[in-house]
Amino acid sequence: MNKLMTTPSDIHLSPAEAARKLGVSAKALRLYERHGLVKPIRAENGWRAYGPAEMARLHQVLALKGLGLPLARIGTLLQGQFASLDAILELQESVLARDVGRLGHALELVRAARAKLATGQDLSVDDLSNLTTETTMTAKPTAEELNALFDPISAKHFSPEELAEIKQRKFDQNAATQRWDALIAEAKALMKIGDPASPAALDLARRWRALVLEFTGGDSAVQGKLTSVWKEAFATPDVAPKLPFGPELMGFVMQAQAKLKELEA
Repeated sequence: MNKLMTTPSDIHLSPAEAARKLGVSAKALRLYERHGLVKPIRAENGWRAYGPAEMARLHQVLALKGLGLPLARIGTLLQGQFASLDAILELQESVLARDVGRLGHALELVRAARAKLATGQDLSVDDLSNLTTETTMTAKPTAEELNALFDPISAKHFSPEELAEIKQRKFDQNAATQRWDALIAEAKALMKIGDPASPAALDLARRWRALVLEFTGGDSAVQGKLTSVWKEAFATPDVAPKLPFGPELMGFVMQAQAKLKELEA
C-alpha cells in the first residue's frame, strides 16, 4: 500500500512508510501504540495511518528514548513537562549544544596531541590521561565495575561491620540497577531544561529519595557517610570519569529535593 493520502501539505503514511522515514521498525510503532505513546489514525477499513501530528508525536517519543528513558517514563513525561513538540526541541537543542562544545574540546585535544608528536615530543602521562578521558567513548560501567570503583572509597567511610550489614539487606540488585539507570537518564534530561522546581523534577526527587532510602534504611548516619563517599568519588581523578553521573547532576537533584522538602514542610 502506498500513501493513504497524498496532498502536498498533509501527507499520511502507512506504518511501513512511517517506520522507514523514522529509521525504526513497524514493530516498534506498534509497541509505542500499545504503551499509549502514539495513536495512529484509523481509516474506515481499519488500516493505520500516520499524519503530521502523529509523526511529531513519534519524534517526541524517539527523542526521549534516545536519552535512555524507558517507555513507561516517556508516557508520564509526555503528559507533563514534555507534552509539546517545542519542549522536546528545546531539550534537543540543549543536548546538541552541549555535545558541540564537548566535541569541539575533544577535537582541540586531539589536534594539540598530534601537533606535539609532529615536533618529536612525547605525550606526558597527563596529556594521555586527558586525551583518554575527554575523547574516548566508554560504555556504561557494570555493577561489578562500579563496585570496584566504590569499594576502596566506601572502606574509608564505613566500618567493616556497617558494610557487612548493608550487604545483608535483601533487595534485587538487577532491578535496583535498572531503576537507577532509568532515574539517572531522566535526571539528565530534566537537568537540560534546568528547572529543579518543575513538577517533573519534584517527582524525580521523590523517587530518587525513595531509592536512596532502600540503601540507607532511613539511617541518617549511613546517609551522611554515603554522601561523603560520592563526594570523594567525584573528587578522585581516576574514578570521576567512570561514574554514571557527575557532581552537576547531583547538584540538580539536591536542588529539586530541597524544593520538595519545602513543599512537604
